[in-house]
Amino acid sequence: MKWFVLMVIALGLGLATTSSTYNHYRLPTSLRPLKYHLRVLTHLENAENFRFGGNVKIEIQILENTNNITLHSKELTIDETKTTLRQMSGEDSKDNCVFSTEVNTANDFYILHSCKELLAGHVYELSLQFSSILLDRLDGYYRSSYVDPVANETRWISITHFEPASARLAFPCFDEPGYKAPFSITLEYHKKFTGVSNMPVKETKPHESLTDYVCTEFQESLPISTYLVAYSVNDFSHKPSTLPNGTLFRTWARPNAIDQCDYAAEFGPKVLKYYEELFGIKFPLPKIDQIAVPDFNIGAMENWGLVTYRETALLYSAEFSSLKDKQELANVVAHELAHQWFGNLVTMKWWTDLWLKEGVATYLATLCVENIHPEWRSMELESLVNLLSIFRKDSLESSHPISRPVGKVSQISESFDEISYDKGSSVLRMMLLFLGEEAFRSGLKSYLNKYAYKNAEQDNLWESLTQAAHKTGSLPKEYDIKTIMDSWTLQTGYPVINVTRNYTTRTAKLSQERYLLNTDLSRTHKGCWWVPLSYTSQAEKDFNNTAPKEWMECTETGESVPKTIQDLPGPDQWVIFNNQLSAPYKVNYDAQNWKLLIETLNSEEYQSIHVVNRAQLIDDVLYFAWTGEQDYEIALQVISYLQRERELLPWKSVFENLKLVNRIVRQTPSFGFFKSFLKKIITPVYEHLNGINDTFSSIPQQDQVLLKTMVVNWACQYQVGDCVPQALAYYRNWRSEANPDEKNPVPINVRSTVYCTSIKHGSDSDWEFLWTRYKRSNVAAEKRTILTALGCSREVWVLRRYLELIFDGKEGIRKGDSKWAFQAVAKTEVGFVLAKKYFMDNIESISAYYNQLLKSIPRLLEPLQKQIYTRKDYEEFKTFLADSQEFLKGSAEAIQQTLEIILTNVQWQERNYDQFTRAIKHLL
Repeated sequence: MKWFVLMVIALGLGLATTSSTYNHYRLPTSLRPLKYHLRVLTHLENAENFRFGGNVKIEIQILENTNNITLHSKELTIDETKTTLRQMSGEDSKDNCVFSTEVNTANDFYILHSCKELLAGHVYELSLQFSSILLDRLDGYYRSSYVDPVANETRWISITHFEPASARLAFPCFDEPGYKAPFSITLEYHKKFTGVSNMPVKETKPHESLTDYVCTEFQESLPISTYLVAYSVNDFSHKPSTLPNGTLFRTWARPNAIDQCDYAAEFGPKVLKYYEELFGIKFPLPKIDQIAVPDFNIGAMENWGLVTYRETALLYSAEFSSLKDKQELANVVAHELAHQWFGNLVTMKWWTDLWLKEGVATYLATLCVENIHPEWRSMELESLVNLLSIFRKDSLESSHPISRPVGKVSQISESFDEISYDKGSSVLRMMLLFLGEEAFRSGLKSYLNKYAYKNAEQDNLWESLTQAAHKTGSLPKEYDIKTIMDSWTLQTGYPVINVTRNYTTRTAKLSQERYLLNTDLSRTHKGCWWVPLSYTSQAEKDFNNTAPKEWMECTETGESVPKTIQDLPGPDQWVIFNNQLSAPYKVNYDAQNWKLLIETLNSEEYQSIHVVNRAQLIDDVLYFAWTGEQDYEIALQVISYLQRERELLPWKSVFENLKLVNRIVRQTPSFGFFKSFLKKIITPVYEHLNGINDTFSSIPQQDQVLLKTMVVNWACQYQVGDCVPQALAYYRNWRSEANPDEKNPVPINVRSTVYCTSIKHGSDSDWEFLWTRYKRSNVAAEKRTILTALGCSREVWVLRRYLELIFDGKEGIRKGDSKWAFQAVAKTEVGFVLAKKYFMDNIESISAYYNQLLKSIPRLLEPLQKQIYTRKDYEEFKTFLADSQEFLKGSAEAIQQTLEIILTNVQWQERNYDQFTRAIKHLL
């Protein structure tokens, strides 16, 4: 990320502006803001001159005598002739003044030196006038647009995105989460627009000096962190929802998409009601708006009272959006509204504890969606998907703890990842399962009540939960949550529990070590976790009891205490640890126990093992085969049983794992054997689900719809049954429609597969047809499906042209969507080589295109890192990344992880390729 020098105008005052001597990354603690009065004038009418400006008055309480005020400002022009500083409290309150300013570009500090000392206990008002260009960079206060199809004109809107540290791009402020203060916001804009902000409108009146402009003043907010401040000037329409408890609830979108707001407008209020009942705390604001923004860099943002979404996360069209799209939408809305309590009402003190809002909101969203849509059976799937994601990411040495030290802005952005979200969610689920629902809910409630409108850190949550657990008796008095949970949140990684049974004495010895994918690293002394041990046996089959029967403990110095489990069954019965994957750890057994498990899986009795544990066994054994703890013979015997499997979760588990092996093996001579093996295991379930035929309306269980969608996708990739010819026939029928934009005969849930298959096996005109549909589509979910399918071509020239279109910016692919298109090209056999070369040749222009959007480059690295597997290519890519540092600023962690993932691919190829090939041949 490039840091720009602050632009400061000092007209006539002769204020000295110097480089800063204060260089700590956090603001000084000698003062705090009490209230902000913010006025923002936005110019959106003239495309040649997009800009904004305004004035912020900050009431500041002085906590220690000081001669300066340090706050954040970035890329703002500050007119210092208009700066004022006056004392507001005390009898002798007089004007003070500012005699000089400094800037610190490394930390975005703007430092004002006062003429007289600022005295502890007094309140001062600082007034600053600022202005800037309204850019399209998807960060800070920026502009976005859409095309009005009737007038065929581009319409412009403005919107904010301040998390984690971009409020400073919009107005000078104390831009840290710990500095909460109420905001009074006034927006000034042309009368043809509407203004929205966190709070309801107080009044709108004509502008005092600008013709055809209005001023809209909003009610004063509750105390709020700067990253949650939000406002927008737009010409959108909205859909009101009726809420029994009086909160005004509105869903906003561009006028030509307002008909796609129905589902979100109906679902959102149910979510709000669920959380109000769960926490026993009413939503504290008089209104909440949710708005679909055409250009948005992340999924959504929980600004208090004005939640912003990318269009795919809020808009739903019954004609164009699949069940998967609908479930993703529900999940995102439930996640953002959970933040209204966890994040907005109670905010983390510093970004170290980002997970206190993100991990909690991720887990609460799964509970909420399950409550509102039990027919989806989505909770088990969400929990499994979160665990699969962290087992991958957290097995890297370059991963990080859930609660991690954060020293600079780029590190904050890097924390918005699977560890904060998915691992945070998984450790909360583990806690709920070992504490029980009553203690868990009671602990969360008391935490929210105690820290409402304040800031907290993870120890505060542990304290509330420990008290609740001891009160209900769900945790022994000698245990406390902090000791247990710090082992999961303050250290990187997760354990593998090695279970070695003694079949004569009917006992098992358990040991733990950190599981690492990189086999060059020693695993000895890599941490200790407090592990809740739930387990069951072949005779008992009590998978529903997820409470721990025993604990694996750690000494005070962090050593693992050896554990022996007594009274296990005899040598003819298996045991399974970690019922329903209730905690994020892997389990490896001795050879006899694996043999017993394989026998049951490959018999009619396979369903006697809980479906989540079937998914667990698949995931665990494929990991152990990858890193060499298990033989691929055993791993493939485990997954051979899938010929019988008809449930979603085990298939999800195997596909996630085989995807990684597939991306290496498809570049080798053994791919034919791998393909035959996959055909063998997929064919029975494909036929059971009636192939790619449109039988979706007759499937009673929604999770079976998702299973069919997933199986069809793999079946077409591996030419199972009639998948490819049927897909091509669907596409041909669509192409022969008189009005293909209105009438699409391809079944919604298999469109992504049909489009991709048809582009892969089709002609240039098939590609052009789909590109035209992309440009004409008005539904974001459909546009995303098409963008991804266009990357499936095997024509080199088509893919090269597509790569250029992606980063063109003028061809209708929005900056926030470009990653999907690039990933789609890079994921295919032909596209990978081209995408890698394009990325390496054009890193400078790609970096300029994203203009400091910190999350963008890592997303482009993701598909590349999974397919490089030779030592030569690893060295070449490593050199390239080292040479391109100036274009990869803010991506240090992503680069480290990329190189580690490539290294594990190289290790796999060198260690396992021959053995894997033999094992596959053996099963054919």
